[in-house]
Amino acid sequence: MIKRLLISLLLATGLYCLVHYSHAPSILPTPHARYTKIAATGAPLTPWQGPWACVFDSQLNVLWEVKTDNESIHDGYWTYSWFQQSKGQANFGDCYFESQRCDTQDLIEHTNIQGLCGQHNWRLPTEQELASLIQSPSRPGRPYIAHDYFSHIKKGDYWTSQSDANLSQQFKHLKLGAKAVNFHDGTVNALPYRNAAFVILVSPLTKSHPLSQISSRDNSMKQ
Repeated sequence: MIKRLLISLLLATGLYCLVHYSHAPSILPTPHARYTKIAATGAPLTPWQGPWACVFDSQLNVLWEVKTDNESIHDGYWTYSWFQQSKGQANFGDCYFESQRCDTQDLIEHTNIQGLCGQHNWRLPTEQELASLIQSPSRPGRPYIAHDYFSHIKKGDYWTSQSDANLSQQFKHLKLGAKAVNFHDGTVNALPYRNAAFVILVSPLTKSHPLSQISSRDNSMKQ
């Protein structure tokens, strides 16, 4: 008897959930005032489409690299030491897409050879560019960034292009390092070149680029 009552209760609960949630309105991402998802081919996507490989930033007229979780060169878990030309510390990061190098210069070279989203001028962002991505988390515990567009950004330090930054506190004996933006708390810090930090690359667009034309038309409509 008790078993029959339990089965009836479970069936009734399941039927209620089916009827109730089948009529609930679906929640779709809304367009962002600044960001547009971009496919690997360079084509713009709607907010609810995917997958996307880049994000177009109409405020800065740049493309941002989108991190992944597929162990490719764009995997969001990889970290890199800061190294550009002969400055910094080569191969002090933690990445598995190749055995020889793991630093910022190597990631930039691979991404430009790949031609991510049709671009071949990928680089580290400036401190101002990267810091402009900081915004309040959409939910508690998430990074200080637009998570719907930058879904694999970690709560940690991300390298900028600014080098020769004076180090302080426990790193003072190393004298100089590079600036990094922390998306855990929305701060900017100077770190030793040898530190393994995250990276998100940026690619400036020319005025003749189709996405730049879209941005120009949007700006003229706002004025």
